[in-house]
Amino acid sequence: MNTTPTNESQSHQNEQAEKKNSYSELLKPIGSLRGSQMTKIVMICVLMLLLQIPIYKIDDTIRERQVRSSQAMEEIASKWGRQQSVIGPIITVPFERKVVREAVGANFPGSKTEEVIVEYAHFLAEDLRIDAQTDNSLRHRGIFEIPVYRVDITLGGRFHRPDFSDLGVEPSRILWERATLTVLISDPRTITNQASLLWNEEKIDFQTGSRDILGAGKGIEVSLKDKLGADSFTFSCQLSLQGSRGLFFAPMGRNTTATIVSNWPDPSFQGDWLPIEHTIDTTSFRANWQIASLGRKYSQHWIDKPNTDQQAVGDLFGVNFIQPVDTYRMAERSVKYQFLFLALTFITLWLIEVLTKTRLHALQYLLVGGGMCLFYLLELSLAEQMGFAAAYFLAAAAIVALESCYCMAILKSSRRSAIVGAFIMLLYGYLYTLLVNQDYALLAGSVGLFLLLATIMYLTRKIDWYALRA
Repeated sequence: MNTTPTNESQSHQNEQAEKKNSYSELLKPIGSLRGSQMTKIVMICVLMLLLQIPIYKIDDTIRERQVRSSQAMEEIASKWGRQQSVIGPIITVPFERKVVREAVGANFPGSKTEEVIVEYAHFLAEDLRIDAQTDNSLRHRGIFEIPVYRVDITLGGRFHRPDFSDLGVEPSRILWERATLTVLISDPRTITNQASLLWNEEKIDFQTGSRDILGAGKGIEVSLKDKLGADSFTFSCQLSLQGSRGLFFAPMGRNTTATIVSNWPDPSFQGDWLPIEHTIDTTSFRANWQIASLGRKYSQHWIDKPNTDQQAVGDLFGVNFIQPVDTYRMAERSVKYQFLFLALTFITLWLIEVLTKTRLHALQYLLVGGGMCLFYLLELSLAEQMGFAAAYFLAAAAIVALESCYCMAILKSSRRSAIVGAFIMLLYGYLYTLLVNQDYALLAGSVGLFLLLATIMYLTRKIDWYALRA
């Protein structure tokens, strides 16, 4: 009588075992997937994408600090003096011209009126010599700084008497008594001396310009009334200015020669003409220009015309006083390599897992990646205080020490953590080489990636990827 329940119980147990085995068979692919290296690679990619969130915030911080730096530099420049452009000297002679205009209105159909207007003719020097000597320094606003300078400029040369013969102007209409000589200065409020002009050895004091000339501002001028009777004139004047960032001149002579001497060791020559020769050492530079009028876009004389005026004040040559290392530009460039650095660091950890059969959790990968991201914020904050080079190496040393200590704990091996630390140190050294050698960045990057790929291929050449399980 007891055999039937026993058989039923045994049958129920067999059914439960069969169901368990069937569930196990169904879960085998899932377990295999969870333990596969492909899943680990996908996880690493997801973590790298997740770490782009703090990287984006750091990049935004770099731009915000760059804007604050620009604002501080503009504040200093607004008080000390902005970039200076010296254009001239230019002789300007007004003249009268009759203009016939049609009358406006229905009461005078077809009638015409004659009107006399005043126009201006501009004449340039036959020879122009420019000598400029700057005394450069740095001005600070908080932690931000800008290169500023004081400059002593000597302008000298020779003019011919203004010739209207090919301008179509009647001699009786020329207003010689209103002739002026003008020197245009982009920021004239920073003139520090009472400038005067030696005109055929006669001294004449400059005054503030009375009219906007060439659309470039008023500048300073002297009256040449009763001083244009000879056939040619020699001139010279000295100006003392304050400015920042750069110093530029216009080739306002048929033959223009210029020399700039400065105690700033990092010049960047700019403009439509580069110096024919220059010398640069660790504390100063000297540059010489020689420019002929045939290379300009405007002639030796012309009547007020917007296009010609713009060309006359737009053709400049000179120098920018740059800082050799732009902290924010370097920080911005270094962030551009962050994705590659995260990938290489995670690949290193993954290879250690594969080769040593060590298991790391996703959170451990995330913490290592967080340390790599923190490097860029440390680099920026320290660079504002001590300069880029020192900040870079200090931030790199801090992150290498942090990652090495953490890897020693999670990999449970000082040898393995030393490998990770050495690799990260190699990455930061490689990045610094790319940052400071822009001309060879592409070559260095290509060779470095080739060697890295070759190393990975060599280390994994004997691995049976199908046999790998968690």
